[in-house]
Amino acid sequence: MSDQLFSLSGELIEHGHRLTQRVYYEDTDFSGLVYHARYLHFLERGRTDYLRCLGCEQSALLTADEEGLVFVVHRMEIDFKTPARMDDVLTIITRTEKAGGAKMVLTQEILRGETLLVAAKVIIAVINAKGRPRRLPETISEKFLK
Repeated sequence: MSDQLFSLSGELIEHGHRLTQRVYYEDTDFSGLVYHARYLHFLERGRTDYLRCLGCEQSALLTADEEGLVFVVHRMEIDFKTPARMDDVLTIITRTEKAGGAKMVLTQEILRGETLLVAAKVIIAVINAKGRPRRLPETISEKFLK
């Protein structure tokens, strides 16, 4: 079962993670194109499964120590290059640019085959369970920087 779950979560690649997702009817608008806000869902799935493949499930991090560890999106820049359509198979690539201190910087791409559809830069704040900034533990930052 764990092999099946791992494949559902994508795979680690050099300096990052790759996840494959299909576009469903619910992802599109009246024109048949993916609605712009749905790309945020694909990007979030990529980040969440990247964490999962690194052995850092978010629910476990919240209670991993007395302080708790939470990742929240602080800032996001998105460039929409070309639209996706229903039934397209998308690849979400997530790479770590920086992981240390109280933030991480991730770059993400959504591709259809070799065609770049969306490029994003995501700044993640690292906070504790009470919502205060905290340092990213070295053991976790090392996982992101491999």
